[in-house]
Amino acid sequence: MADCTCTHCNLTFDENVMINEEYKGQTLHFCCKGCQGVYHLLESEGLDSFYEKLGNTTLQPATPQEEDLEKFDLEGFEKRYVKIHDDGLHEINLIIEGIHCSACVWLNEKVLHKLDGVMEAIINYTNNKAKVVWDPEEVKLSKIIETIRSIGYNAYPYDPKLQEERAVKTRKSYYMRILVAIFGSMNIMWLAVAHYAGYFGGIQQSFKDILNVAEFILATPVLFYSGWIFFRGAYYGYKNKTVNMDTLVASGALSAYIYSIYAMVSQQGEVYFDSVTMIITFVLVGKYLEVLSKKHAVDTLDHIIGSTPTEVTTIQNGVKSLVSVENIIIGDIIELKPGEKVVIDGTLTQGAASFDESSLTGENEPVYKEQGDEILSGSICLDSTLQYEAKKDASSSLLTSIVNLLEESITKKPRIEQLANTISGYFSNVILIIALLTFAGWFFYSGSFENALIIGISVIVIACPCALGLATPMASLVGISMSAKRNILFKEATFLETMAKSKLLALDKTGTITEGKPSVQKEMTLEAFDYNLLYSLVNTSNHPVSKGILAHLESQHEILQSYQLQDIKTIQAKGVEASYQGQKLIGGNASFMQSAGITVDEQSEYTLFYFAIDNKLAVRYELSDTTREGAAEAIEMIQEMGIRVVMLTGDNEQSAKRVADSVGITEFYAKLLPDEKAKMIDRFHDEGEIVVMAGDGINDTIALSSSDIAIAMGNGADVAISVSDVVLLDENPYSLYESYKLSRRTYQAVKENLGFSLLYNVIAVPLAVAGFVNPLVAALSMSLSSLVVVGNSMRIRTLKFKKDK
Repeated sequence: MADCTCTHCNLTFDENVMINEEYKGQTLHFCCKGCQGVYHLLESEGLDSFYEKLGNTTLQPATPQEEDLEKFDLEGFEKRYVKIHDDGLHEINLIIEGIHCSACVWLNEKVLHKLDGVMEAIINYTNNKAKVVWDPEEVKLSKIIETIRSIGYNAYPYDPKLQEERAVKTRKSYYMRILVAIFGSMNIMWLAVAHYAGYFGGIQQSFKDILNVAEFILATPVLFYSGWIFFRGAYYGYKNKTVNMDTLVASGALSAYIYSIYAMVSQQGEVYFDSVTMIITFVLVGKYLEVLSKKHAVDTLDHIIGSTPTEVTTIQNGVKSLVSVENIIIGDIIELKPGEKVVIDGTLTQGAASFDESSLTGENEPVYKEQGDEILSGSICLDSTLQYEAKKDASSSLLTSIVNLLEESITKKPRIEQLANTISGYFSNVILIIALLTFAGWFFYSGSFENALIIGISVIVIACPCALGLATPMASLVGISMSAKRNILFKEATFLETMAKSKLLALDKTGTITEGKPSVQKEMTLEAFDYNLLYSLVNTSNHPVSKGILAHLESQHEILQSYQLQDIKTIQAKGVEASYQGQKLIGGNASFMQSAGITVDEQSEYTLFYFAIDNKLAVRYELSDTTREGAAEAIEMIQEMGIRVVMLTGDNEQSAKRVADSVGITEFYAKLLPDEKAKMIDRFHDEGEIVVMAGDGINDTIALSSSDIAIAMGNGADVAISVSDVVLLDENPYSLYESYKLSRRTYQAVKENLGFSLLYNVIAVPLAVAGFVNPLVAALSMSLSSLVVVGNSMRIRTLKFKKDK
């Protein structure tokens, strides 16, 4: 099936799903009726020159408000927003409009999980972002969107570049509703003052009727316009047989409103129109402040994710063209101008320039690169126009990996949040039952319907499931945001909780404590041999020791020849073996030599590498690796936090002791094979420890997967991101300390939030049941409780580190 480009929006879809139209002797193609309508509108108004100025730039499809759900199943749409897993499952990130509380989250997740084919549906309450994974053979994306809409919410693909536009639209809606609510509340309070003065000092019924009608006129638009969002949420909650925060607010305000109309018409009892307006106003303003606070928390992540370019300039046969990053293939030549961000990893083929890699490494000094050098996506070209060859596609580039990791981090839920959401999912039902029992109890006790109703309304309004629902996700989001600013990427928010509980840190030596760039300190030749054989052998390995030998040989010999070796085998954590013209070549550590029956001298405080030909030792090298700057200081600070630091290495005992002593580690284990490192992790588990392990992703995969939290240094970015739970982009040991500090502070905020929200409801609800709280105070208390949770979460931003002081 051929692809076809929409005449209006320039997006490419399968030709079979396009709307084709013959117009003025030419065939037009449209992806939807919206685009078709806009095209003809522009043409009829003489504005068709718009398309000449547009060029190849793509637009959002001009779908009408009641858009065709089938567009969600189009190939072009999926290519833009849908990620396809290796097992064939599809994944998309959606923004769900209309979520007001944790019960809304619970409802959407519950409904989506009931759909056949939906494997995973996780919604983040703080930013209304949902991660949905489904089997396309069982259910279509259009059906998922339709299901979300059927329960009163709207969903559209998450696009950071459009988030601000949508946020402005949301804020404007809140502005208008809040303005009406505040206008009504302020004016109704003046009338209420006269009302209460007359209540205590006496007032004629005719004047009282006038005040009642005036309050009714002011309260009505506040209730039904400003409070419409609560009624809408309550309706869909009722439709789906669930009680949420909207149900509580709407039922409380509406009950007071209906009773007040009865009192006004019958001229019996007092009206509570002032309570109606205050309930709506306080809760609405509280929700708006909550929205603003949540926006500040997600700004950092949206900035990182939203700053990713969607198009690049390619050069083919001397012709430049603007191409979507999804269509870039390995080998394409890409032009990069000053100030542009690299979005595809590649190798510089023409020109030279300085690059800002601070977003990847944390280093502010520009890095100069010239022809042949590797450039990483996420870096920014500063001062020259150049060309480079794509070495990866968009889906496997470093920047995409980081963006995907960040998106994952704000959708996965900590276990403590799952528990809180389960509680808050049933919370509103319990409160409604308590309110009804309170009403019945007070009615039979006092005999006053009016008094019982007002106390019941106070119970409904004062209860706050929002504070409970916000407690964990708000703190986790701020913690993730803070971490991202410091080049620490948590793959899931749940890892903040796990790391905060850990009291044991296991560190790999090479590439974690040390730079991972060993250099030869001493060479001991035992027998004359062809250095080209050793050069060819180590050239087949990416291990840091092999690279160190390779660099040494290149510095000592002007001309080296790489032979075509046969039967090349890499034995993990031991060495490399191969054959050449009947000769058996072995290069590696002492354990590797001994397994081949070769006796070697292991006495050295350095890392040892041996090379043998036909089981005869030819040369021995002693290599030293530089300890990472600040490693000793960082480990000391981690130990001061009460964390046990252990070093695991495959190196010899003396070399391991030298490095451990230099950074202040007293507990270390040497000469460990990869599976033996994993067994050490299991041993720590048997001791009851929650284990965090940091490694460089080379020879550490088994041990990292065995640990509770796997931290990878960013130098092995491709491997590291796939096997780790946390990635340190700047490769700085100090980031290990920051990771612990941030996770503990975030988890502390979570516990504070949960403690406060539970304590608030435990105290406030009984007070309301006992009749000590009126609806005005209840509405204010409810709003303030949510704001306290949000404010406490934002305090994480004030966390200071030793280097900041």
